[in-house]
Amino acid sequence: MDKLLASDSSPLCPICLTESKMILKENVSEHQPKLIKKIILTLCWILALFVSGAEVSEINLLGCSHAEPQIQYRAISGEEFVLQCTLPGRDATHIYNNSLLKEHKVKWFWHQKDKEPLKAIKESSKPALQGDALWFKPVRDSDSGVYICLIREKISCLKIVLEVQTKAAAKCSGYDTNVLYLLAGNGNSITCPGTKCYSHIKKPDVKWYKDGHQITRKKSRQSLKLKHNEIYLNPTYEIDAGTYVCDYTLYDNNIKWTLRTTVTVEVIAKTTTHPPNFLYPNGVVILEAELGKPLELKCHVQFGFERFSPMKVTWRRNNKENINEKLIQETSVYPEGLKGHTLLHVAKLKEVTERDLRSNFTCFAENSVGNATGVIQLKRKQRVFLLYVLCSAISTLFAFLLCTALIYQHWIEIVLMYRSYLVHNETTGDGKEFDAFVSYAKLDSSESDSALISEEKFALELLPDMLEKKCGYKLCILERDILPGGAYTDEVVTAIKQSRRAIIILSPAYVSGPSIFELQAAVNCALEDKKIKLVLIKFQAFQEPETLPPAVKKALRILPVITWNSSISAAPTKKFWKYVYYHMPVKTTKVLGNCSLKGFFQRLFSLVYQ
Repeated sequence: MDKLLASDSSPLCPICLTESKMILKENVSEHQPKLIKKIILTLCWILALFVSGAEVSEINLLGCSHAEPQIQYRAISGEEFVLQCTLPGRDATHIYNNSLLKEHKVKWFWHQKDKEPLKAIKESSKPALQGDALWFKPVRDSDSGVYICLIREKISCLKIVLEVQTKAAAKCSGYDTNVLYLLAGNGNSITCPGTKCYSHIKKPDVKWYKDGHQITRKKSRQSLKLKHNEIYLNPTYEIDAGTYVCDYTLYDNNIKWTLRTTVTVEVIAKTTTHPPNFLYPNGVVILEAELGKPLELKCHVQFGFERFSPMKVTWRRNNKENINEKLIQETSVYPEGLKGHTLLHVAKLKEVTERDLRSNFTCFAENSVGNATGVIQLKRKQRVFLLYVLCSAISTLFAFLLCTALIYQHWIEIVLMYRSYLVHNETTGDGKEFDAFVSYAKLDSSESDSALISEEKFALELLPDMLEKKCGYKLCILERDILPGGAYTDEVVTAIKQSRRAIIILSPAYVSGPSIFELQAAVNCALEDKKIKLVLIKFQAFQEPETLPPAVKKALRILPVITWNSSISAAPTKKFWKYVYYHMPVKTTKVLGNCSLKGFFQRLFSLVYQ
């Protein structure tokens, strides 16, 4: 039994193994039955397997450490290196996959020598775990050894041998650096660093990968070409920056090795020849501030491209370095690729003081070419002034609305006032005898209503009293001013042509009786003589007969109509008469002036100032 236990070389649980030997020896010395011995031994091994952990037991069960390696890599010490957990194949198009799903998590183990126990590589250790790959940044001589990886449900066991050599051991010549800085817009080439090593061994074609994906002649774009194991870029674009990995196969002592080296490419632009450019403040800026309140002073500066950029931005008070112990400065940089950087530098004042209002805050920016400055001066915020401006604006708006309402309500009065003072006499030299021809329906006495003003009374008494006696107009009333004896139609037409206005008093009796002829004659005369205008007074509501001539119907639709209300319109101060005066011709006589001013104009001012 001792021989059996001693022959087991498993490193799973040395303490348990020792204790089991002691228990067995004690049991043997006490001549215990063999069945009890076997039970104790079995229980001990079960406990050992439980304590050792599932990962190591899985490795031992699979026997990966004793299997032949599927692939062997060589790397140059001090350079970046990557190992992928995938079986080697000619059709592989990438060498690492950072987007591996969580359910396919990779487990890595390694040891330097076959006799050493396998060690699990954790996420927090070096080399770093990323996706399905193991990254060495950089790889060292001590990283040489055997690496085993597992991917659940994909790869049960993959054994990889890594041998790290120095440049001297690999017989590298001209191998300088694996970081290239290429000028954008120019033609450049990328050489595989590994081809500078093992010069005594013939090298086959090199496989190139960029950011994990293989570069082929078919899939490469027009500006990127593969020639003689080199990559040619003509021209070089910003997208050409990245991590390039090159592999080629070599045979050393009949052992197949894959030499993998890495090149990091950075695309740069021409170094700027300009000093920093201030976006804000540009020159001197006045900024309003409120005493006792916090304030941020912002400085936006644009820097051109510089490979090693000594950018410097700071705030100064009155052009002094030590600005204030209360000032907190923060910087944010926004890269713009090959165009350079935009920098935001913020100074925070906890509270604005009188001293701050008397100070000049200077933003100082500097690069390798030169420097530039922007200045902010603080100004006390005037709340009273803003309130005054606001009140003035509201008052002006209110006054404007009030004036608009008054003008709208008293537009007729304003026009009449304007005509009384400023407009010349419209009746001078026009050859007309009358100011207005009055047309109305002639009714029998039996048809009139004694309780209300009749059309005839309105036309023969009220209208002449207001327009002739008080305002100085001369009316033409056919029965009163035209001597009988002539033809009716001719007398009407002649009277209308001798008048400046035709006042038509509309009613049901008018539109359905013979007087409608006078309206038709007035319409025809107005079409011939532009100086004749019609004034329609709706004395009573009426229905338009279908037999009305088309010209009369059109006149009733488009001409303005003044409505008479027998209960409120009779008084001289009412709106009705103002509209009548508005449509009458402008006539600056002494009588009309008294009518206009002493009547409704005085009432206009009384309404405005009430």
